[in-house]
Order: sequence, then structure tokens, then C-alpha cells
Amino acid sequence: MTDHGELPPVAGAPGDAAPSADVAEALAQVEEQMMVLAAYVRGAIREAATRIDPALQPFGLKILRSLRRCGPTHASALAESLDVDRSVISRQARLLQDLGLLELKTDPADGRARFLAATPLAIAKLAEVPGSDRSLLYSRLSSWPEADLHQFARLLERLNSPNGDLPAGS
Repeated sequence: MTDHGELPPVAGAPGDAAPSADVAEALAQVEEQMMVLAAYVRGAIREAATRIDPALQPFGLKILRSLRRCGPTHASALAESLDVDRSVISRQARLLQDLGLLELKTDPADGRARFLAATPLAIAKLAEVPGSDRSLLYSRLSSWPEADLHQFARLLERLNSPNGDLPAGS
């Protein structure tokens, strides 16, 4: 993804040579498996959010996990790190406060500014959720041989790079 969350240009754009039938079939298989993986991850996130609180939205879970990892954070910094508009953070923060999962703390450097912070209840509930520290993918991948894991990581890194190439040193 680019700095603004946009997808990079895709090979095979108009004017490029069409892939062979075998390559097209392989691409279709990869696309299908990526959709299955994306659905699996979305489902796992929804389930984890529901286990914390039935009213917790998946994006709220993402905010809580970020706050647990980074500690109290300004809403603008959180919005930037999660690549969303600050208004999205504000709406979710209100919902999280209503659920007792988020609190506002005064910034000691600027008494007017506030930090968003996960409450002790949120931290405790995150710890109770299976896969909160080790994702559900971890349980699927932990039995793979180390060489396969390194290869898979390199391929994902290549897929996620702006031009589809492996970064230098990979």
C-alpha cells in the first residue's frame, strides 16, 4: 500500500501483454486463497471483539490492541497510525468509553490535550481473548517448517511492496 492507503499500480494494466492461460489460472487460485484468508482474518477479528463485549466493533478492537501495544496515544497519532480520519477515532473512542474500555488522560505536556488509553478492564479482557497475544494465524503457522515460514514471509513482503519486488537484502 502507498502512504495514503491506496493500492499500488497493478501489473497487467491495459497495454500489458495478457498472461498465458496457465498463469491466469494460477493467479485466480492465488486470488481465491487471498479472499479465503481475508475472510478468515475478518471473522477472527469479529469473534475476538464479540468476546470482549458484544457491542465492540472490530475497529474498536484494533484501537484497543494499538493502545495496549503503544500505550496512551493522542487521537491524531492513532488516526495516522491506523490510516483513518480523526473523526473515526473520535466516534470509536466514545463507544469504547461507554463500554468502559477506554479513558481519556490529560497530556502532562499540554493540559488541553488528551491521550486515549485502554482501561485496566480493556487490558484484562484483551488478555482473556484467545489469540490476543498470538494470533489465530500463529496457531495455524506454528507447525510449518522454519524454511516455509521464511519463504512465506518473503512472498508476503514481495506482495506488499509497492512494485511487487523484494526489497533490497531480502
